[in-house]
Amino acid sequence: MMEKQALPASSCSLVLLEETKKSPITLSNGGGGSGYAPAAANGSLVPLTVAGTGVAGGVVGTACVGQDKKGGVVNGAGPGYQERETWTRQMDFIMSCVGFAVGLGNVWRFPYLCYKNGGGVFLIPYLLIVFVGGIPIFFLEISLGQFMKAGSINVWNIAPLFKGLGYASMVIVFFCNTYYIMVLAWGFYYLIKSFTATLPWSSCNNEWNTPSCIEIFHHQDCKNASFANITIGSSNMTCADLADARSPIIEFWENKVLNISSGLDEPGKMNWELILCLMAVWVLVYFCVWKGVKSTGKIVYFTATFPYVVLIILLVRGVTLPGAYDGIMYYIKPNWSKLEEAQVWIDAGTQIFFSYAIGLGALTALGSYNRFNNDCYKDAFILALINSGTSFFAGFVVFSILGFMAAEQGVDISQVAESGPGLAFIAYPKAVSLMPVAPLWAALFFFMLLLLGLDSQFVGVEGFVTGILDLFPGKHYHRYKREIAVAICCLLCFIIDLSMVTQGGMYVFQLFDYYSASGMTLLWQAFWECIVVAWVYGADRFMDDVARMIGYRPFPWMKWCWSFITPCVCIGIFLFHLVNYKPLTYNNVYVYPWWGEVIGWCLALSSMLCIPVSLLYKLFRAKGTFKEVNKTGGRGRSWTKPSAVTTWRRGVEVLQGPLMDWTFDSDVLTQGEI
Repeated sequence: MMEKQALPASSCSLVLLEETKKSPITLSNGGGGSGYAPAAANGSLVPLTVAGTGVAGGVVGTACVGQDKKGGVVNGAGPGYQERETWTRQMDFIMSCVGFAVGLGNVWRFPYLCYKNGGGVFLIPYLLIVFVGGIPIFFLEISLGQFMKAGSINVWNIAPLFKGLGYASMVIVFFCNTYYIMVLAWGFYYLIKSFTATLPWSSCNNEWNTPSCIEIFHHQDCKNASFANITIGSSNMTCADLADARSPIIEFWENKVLNISSGLDEPGKMNWELILCLMAVWVLVYFCVWKGVKSTGKIVYFTATFPYVVLIILLVRGVTLPGAYDGIMYYIKPNWSKLEEAQVWIDAGTQIFFSYAIGLGALTALGSYNRFNNDCYKDAFILALINSGTSFFAGFVVFSILGFMAAEQGVDISQVAESGPGLAFIAYPKAVSLMPVAPLWAALFFFMLLLLGLDSQFVGVEGFVTGILDLFPGKHYHRYKREIAVAICCLLCFIIDLSMVTQGGMYVFQLFDYYSASGMTLLWQAFWECIVVAWVYGADRFMDDVARMIGYRPFPWMKWCWSFITPCVCIGIFLFHLVNYKPLTYNNVYVYPWWGEVIGWCLALSSMLCIPVSLLYKLFRAKGTFKEVNKTGGRGRSWTKPSAVTTWRRGVEVLQGPLMDWTFDSDVLTQGEI
């Protein structure tokens, strides 16, 4: 086929618009193979782009490449606009999603919830909500980013009235980036302390220990009430004193690592060792992210896979320990009566939204770097299987160790089973201190913990920076724009993190963890994502868009979930959380002051209010009656974008999506706009 003569960018855009008007490609909402563009040799669609040549449905995409004023080559994206990066290979995307979604929650939260909510029975509500909530929204976010080729803010150009969804996700992921890295700083601190002949948390002979410290509790010796006043062990403690005794690992955590104060109102002094650990982790994150997905996609091959190697090693070691069988039985033994409790279903839903990283916008950013015809539908199921499978597998590792710990102390498994930081920095370090060659196992565990958190952290930063940079397109081009943006993001988060390395830092950390990225904020975000895509943009319309990318129409179950099932699940769990709200406490003892709760709710509402506030702002700023505004936005343009996405750049219409199913309003191409 003979190529047309190269045209300037503006002429190219107008020619393509005219060609599209003359030969529109339509696709009925009902689906069917006849409406889609012909597939390539490998079975995928051939999307039309502005730069390059191709044929789809009879419309020819012309190579519109010419010289700009400075002599450089310009493509259909207009002068000064760089093409979006893509993954070097598709496995880079898979590994990045695995690294981001498979994190600490899979190891320290799911096993505890499974044990707490009836063992193997918990898998019933868990898997049910995976299919009605987790996978549909996971797929929605990835496919939306892939179709729009934009970060978490600009993807909502499909419905600009609801662009507040993008700003909300940016707020949430910023808060997550800010406080989540503290877990990595603590893990890095423990990792450094593991390289000693004797683990510092295994004995009571340290400067931070108190007279109440005891290494072995001797519970068996105190079961007989007649021996209540005898002295046990070599600690000069009686059985009556045992109730107030503290283990060396708890004292290391609270007195050495945290040096915790009495409350939120006593910030105290900073811990310089933690500051250095925090700085080191942020520097590591910066150099993982600063060059974009080309470098990030390589790093995650190690950070996402090596934790599995460590988990397998720990499992092999764990199942050979005494008491491991009892621990695993506690983990999987079914308790069918638990299915009658509402809390079990709520825990299952909340865990899905946490572990699948839904509502943070990072999945959208990762999807935006995919090739247009990547099969994101298949990817969503693969990633869901890996995520949930990792959670279930990690339970065997954790509970084999906890079973050993319970056997060593002579207590029930329920007294050592913990979740969150309590498992990572108290229960597990205590368990490895009881093993032969303890420093080796401690170093392995905390190295795994560091890697699990690191890839989640730098993909979260990647998602935030991508959304910010999408707000400043090519006309703001700077050679080191990305490096500067990542540096500013890391520095700002580091400054906020300084409040968490003080003596009152743990109270600040819990405020962020409990409110800023809580179950309520993520459920609120997921609810509106489904509503906007299904009812504002149109579920059938979006299914057609997905079909254009992957070459076939997904199973209608996805559409039903986006339209009805998933929003009901989200709002149901959200209301349950709201009705059963309990004030935040630390260790079930310290109750936060009223002004602390106010700060927490401000953190939560700062993201949740982005959606209604942005909507009202756009409505009040638009011209005309409400009916006119709802139809055209007061600017002669619809609030919902057509399927072939366009942007107005320097007076030129630039096509960013496939030239399919394009519709034109009679008043769009008005004088002054072109």
